[in-house]
Amino acid sequence: MRAAVLHETGQDKLEVLDDMEAMGFGPGKVRIRVRATGLCHSDVSAMNGVLPQPAPFVPGHEGAGEIIDVGDGVTGLARGDRVLICWLPACGACPACKRGQTQLCLAGFLNAGTPNFRRAGGDVFGFAGTGTFTEEVVVDAGCAVPIPDEVPFDIAALIGCGVTTGLGAAINTAEVTAGSSVAVIGCGGVGISAIQGARLRGAAQIVAVDPVASRREAALRFGATEAVAPDALADAKQRITAGEGFDYVFEVVGKSATARTAYEMTRRGGTLCVVGAGAMDDHLQLNMFELFFDEKRILPSMYGGGDVLRSYERTIALWRAGRIDLENMITHRVRLGEINEALEQMRTGTALRTCIEI
Repeated sequence: MRAAVLHETGQDKLEVLDDMEAMGFGPGKVRIRVRATGLCHSDVSAMNGVLPQPAPFVPGHEGAGEIIDVGDGVTGLARGDRVLICWLPACGACPACKRGQTQLCLAGFLNAGTPNFRRAGGDVFGFAGTGTFTEEVVVDAGCAVPIPDEVPFDIAALIGCGVTTGLGAAINTAEVTAGSSVAVIGCGGVGISAIQGARLRGAAQIVAVDPVASRREAALRFGATEAVAPDALADAKQRITAGEGFDYVFEVVGKSATARTAYEMTRRGGTLCVVGAGAMDDHLQLNMFELFFDEKRILPSMYGGGDVLRSYERTIALWRAGRIDLENMITHRVRLGEINEALEQMRTGTALRTCIEI
């Protein structure tokens, strides 16, 4: 079986090996033949150590495919079912799940410490307990979410992470109001999804902010009313809000510097929504006076800030109705053996989303 492996944290390239074996199949598990997977920035963050992940590991957590085997005790799933892979399944029993905050369930994170693969050289982990840069993967049954037949695997893969995260940030977490002003800092796949979510919620002005010209151009096609480079954001704030600041600002980069900028671009009493996944040693500095005096809401958004299964259903319904565009978010396609090309496309900002077809 083929899979792309990062041998040591900090390496910038993956090695595609053909001697891998998916391990762990048994009661409560399913084996999935991966058909498509997206490259998410979180994969790169795990590779460079920003996000904690034991190595060696197979990156990838935004995938879809078909079930080829079902373990004992699994109900509601069968061989041949088309599924997307949920990297953060809800256990249904922990305090977070009982409160209805299933996106905060820690059960899925525990899977990240258990090897998903093995080869002659030893065990290999799967990123976020999954690892979708592979031909096959074994996961808990709760990670396999059935999808309708008319949803292509590449679209389903996007829904598995980036789209759910961005849409949910605007709809679930920030609850963008009609007629409001919005700025989105960082316009990759998640940022574009946040823009689409703000448009769905009826925002009057949506300013897309990104240093890459092609991403700014794309943002306009997905619903942004204006797109600017980072050094032009202050001018946009002045023109659009008379200097007061935006009602909602989404930080989709995962850096303290951009989060600080986002805070400054948010009006008093407005909402800063932190969507980007950053490093544990990257600290956002705010003084106690501004926190009190400006009364800006700072809302982190984990995986879209809502029940992910309901979010998947909502996203599919919106896509079916033509209310959101997912097809055109996939700007590049590669095969598994070309995975390092996909990494370069992400690092240079030339891709919104690259689909790895397996």
